[in-house]
Amino acid sequence: MELLHSLWALFVALLDIAMHLDVHLQELIAQYQTGIYAILFLIVFVETGVVIWPFLPGDSLLFVGGTLAAAGDMDIATLMVVLIAAALTGDNVNYWIGRKIGPKIFQRERSRWFNPAYLTRAHEFYERHGGKTIILARFMPIIRTYAPFVAGIGAMPYLRYLSYCIVAAVLWVVSLCLTGYFFGNIPIVKQNLSIVIVLIVLVSISPGVFAWLKSRRKRSAP
Repeated sequence: MELLHSLWALFVALLDIAMHLDVHLQELIAQYQTGIYAILFLIVFVETGVVIWPFLPGDSLLFVGGTLAAAGDMDIATLMVVLIAAALTGDNVNYWIGRKIGPKIFQRERSRWFNPAYLTRAHEFYERHGGKTIILARFMPIIRTYAPFVAGIGAMPYLRYLSYCIVAAVLWVVSLCLTGYFFGNIPIVKQNLSIVIVLIVLVSISPGVFAWLKSRRKRSAP
């Protein structure tokens, strides 16, 4: 019972952070000032580079970061360079982990820190779309964490992987940061930022949901 209470408290805390990301980022900026860039680097690196933790709010974080940059809290160019570097670093760490120890991971059972179903889903996505998976997956939560790992397992040539990786990181960071920068401070958007964050999350996960539903229909068909 105590464990359920703790998990519920953690869920509520994470939900509050996700729904009021702008407020929490402003608090971090006020406390750490230029250190905020290191904090954002770490968050994006962990989301993209640590296979066991794919649930951090990458898309909404970039959008809100651009919004705060437009308000003068951060420099937009520095923000994008830092986040691109974080995404590239995380992806490459993930790729080499997959290349070195990936086959052993496929044999593991589900645990608190690892759900093999996510890995299998990313592997199926990779099998369908090949190298462009690296670009497509960058815009899909959870899948983007596992795609570099799967590319490493499949021994995708590193230079080929790196070229896709660079394109994906630049497109992801620049598109979302600049969207927040130019549209985040429009009054109607700013007043309904929590709703916008939810919409960003729903849009970003929708391709994965549709793919999952499609695969379920295929498996259930006679």
